[in-house]
Amino acid sequence: MHCIVFDGDRRSALLPFTFTRPVGDIRIGILTIREKWEGYLKASVSFLTEGYLSGKFPLVSGDDNLLLHGSVLPDPQLVAAVQQLQPGQALYSGELLLAYRVREVAASPDLSALARVDYPEKPLQIRNTWDIFSLNGEALEADFELLTRGRKSAPISGTNRLIAPERIFLEAGAKVEHSILNATEGPIYIGRNAEVMEGNMIRGGFALCDHGVVKMGAKIYGPTTVGPYGKVCGEVSNTVIFGYSSKGHDGYLGNSVLGEWCNIGADSNNSNLKNNYAKVRLWSYETERFEPTGLQFCGLMMGDHSKTAINTMFNTGTVIGVSCNIYTPGFPRNFVPSFSWGGASGFSAYLPEKSFEAAEVMMARRGAVFTDQDARILKQVYEDTRKYRKY
Repeated sequence: MHCIVFDGDRRSALLPFTFTRPVGDIRIGILTIREKWEGYLKASVSFLTEGYLSGKFPLVSGDDNLLLHGSVLPDPQLVAAVQQLQPGQALYSGELLLAYRVREVAASPDLSALARVDYPEKPLQIRNTWDIFSLNGEALEADFELLTRGRKSAPISGTNRLIAPERIFLEAGAKVEHSILNATEGPIYIGRNAEVMEGNMIRGGFALCDHGVVKMGAKIYGPTTVGPYGKVCGEVSNTVIFGYSSKGHDGYLGNSVLGEWCNIGADSNNSNLKNNYAKVRLWSYETERFEPTGLQFCGLMMGDHSKTAINTMFNTGTVIGVSCNIYTPGFPRNFVPSFSWGGASGFSAYLPEKSFEAAEVMMARRGAVFTDQDARILKQVYEDTRKYRKY
């Protein structure tokens, strides 16, 4: 049986992060959604996604295929129900399609031909971008249990001060020295070959994934996730960083989500609370207007390959697209389209060829290669977002 994660109906609502990845490649908790399914099913999982993404995220199918909703987070009960599906059946929670099993994969399947199976629970689902940080605590707890059950943590140095040490887990090669780790409010997970340098204060839930780094003197409030090869310092609160991105200096980042290959310049800050304490509205690509989040705390949403210069400031509820370069003084607008160059004093188009040069150099520093597939994806994003750029 081939296991496949499909985008479902939330892809537009999860832009700008899904410009450059399938919905199932979003990281929340410790793992991506695909990695969660692989951990539970003990099987490889591929993607059914947009055509321009399929070269990097290919579909692997056969004559028996189990398709899983990309924005739904698995748990043991849901996994058990999915595994019981027979060919020709579809699993629903109310009107939400959770999974279906078919002989042949189609981009637009005839779901009416499938026998309905009802699932009595309401699983965790990321419906909007802000759910990625809002639901991160629950997802982190579930992933911690999945990854550490029946295993023993690598030794933790005696130079540290530990609170609730039974909820702190280090993978092989992880290093933590002279820091305070408090897992009272949530677990703390330090991935393979990751490092927490001296003098850090970390309050769980917190996940530092493989090869990640917390530089000296950081203050981290959970639930926060730093993906593989990510780097953080300064003050960070309730934030998800997908991976390979850097907030390596002082400054505040809270109630935010950063994609991959982002860089936050020194002393950059974001606001996560309006001065009048009103609920935050956030730009939606789905409706092409600012929509209410229902949240009082909501910070920065930044797509892949975007960068800020030193001392950059972001208003509450700001959305930055893919491959943006923000560098002038003052607060930029609350929505910056992909491939924009500038800031509060104005923007110009950031041409793909120039953005590729920066991407190649940044990725090479982490031992990664900017491929032709990466270039094709970003060129498609440039074309698809042209209508938002008025310059």
